[in-house]
Amino acid sequence: MNPKPKGPAAILEALSQASTQPTDKEAVSGEALSARLGVSRAQIWKHVGALRKRGYEIEGEPGGGYRLIGRPDRLYAEEIQTGLETRWLGQRLEHLDETDSTNRVAFDLGRDGAPAGTAVIAEAQKAGRGRLGRSFYSPPNLNLYTSLLLRPTGSIADAATLILGAAVAVAETVATTLGDEDSVEIKWPNDVMIRRRKTSGILMESSAEGTRIAFAVLGIGINLNVDRKTFPDEFRPLATSLSSELGHRVDRVAFTRLLFENLESHLDAHAKGGFDALRPRFESFFRMRGEPVGVEALGGERIDGIAHGIAPDGALEIEFREGARAGEIVRVLAGDVTLAKKNPPSQSGEQTNVRDQGVST
Repeated sequence: MNPKPKGPAAILEALSQASTQPTDKEAVSGEALSARLGVSRAQIWKHVGALRKRGYEIEGEPGGGYRLIGRPDRLYAEEIQTGLETRWLGQRLEHLDETDSTNRVAFDLGRDGAPAGTAVIAEAQKAGRGRLGRSFYSPPNLNLYTSLLLRPTGSIADAATLILGAAVAVAETVATTLGDEDSVEIKWPNDVMIRRRKTSGILMESSAEGTRIAFAVLGIGINLNVDRKTFPDEFRPLATSLSSELGHRVDRVAFTRLLFENLESHLDAHAKGGFDALRPRFESFFRMRGEPVGVEALGGERIDGIAHGIAPDGALEIEFREGARAGEIVRVLAGDVTLAKKNPPSQSGEQTNVRDQGVST
């Protein structure tokens, strides 16, 4: 579990606990805080000042009591870790106001020996990346941009399906927040969509040592509170956010806690049983079966057919419907998938392609 907080984090914990007691209208005295932390009341005042600079609204004066009356909308470590029910994921958390890419930061931490489960969260990214080198629109203080350091012990082949397990965790967290699992789906291999509009993308990068994975970085970007009307023109019809679907803002801290808890559960299951342990749940969100799809495989081959299903190793199975190979089922381990999407009734009835764009890390 988390170590006992110190400094400003300990002050925040004490004030937070007091603020949840409806019958306790009194401020927490400086004397009580001093005794709790084992520091002088002057030091308590300095800690309170540090919290105020970070955006916390705290009533009180030196020599008197303190009351927490407002919190900033920020994904600070002390906010997420308070009430976080994980054993290893997110127990070390690096918060950044802005970075080029959370995956780059987490990769550096992996090289430096940081423990598995280390999380990097940024409020904004200047050079967020998606699959196939695509850039990412990441406005500040609205969404979740996080990268998680993993140290898998299985084979390289097993590690390749970690991204599928992560997709399940993201889909479940989105579905729980929406209260509507039927509207959520996974577009193989790494996108989570709401009513066929992309809301999340996942990127996994790894460092290998011989025949094993030294560490992997799982990058996740989720559109939470960005207004979909502000998306760049090129993917505005194809992407959405949870707040746009719900009609109100999402509690980013609560969402992140739930995501980390779901991720740890699914990654633990994957470590014990591989993708087989998660395949039924993945397939419950896989709604591409029977639909026409096109895949640009990594080798440059273009494959068009009908989505047949998901193989035991996580490969996408596609059935050819035309030509000399009609009826043949091929397996795709990696590639860029497009599928036909009908626009909502309020828009035109034209067909458009849903591609891997809009969210990444």
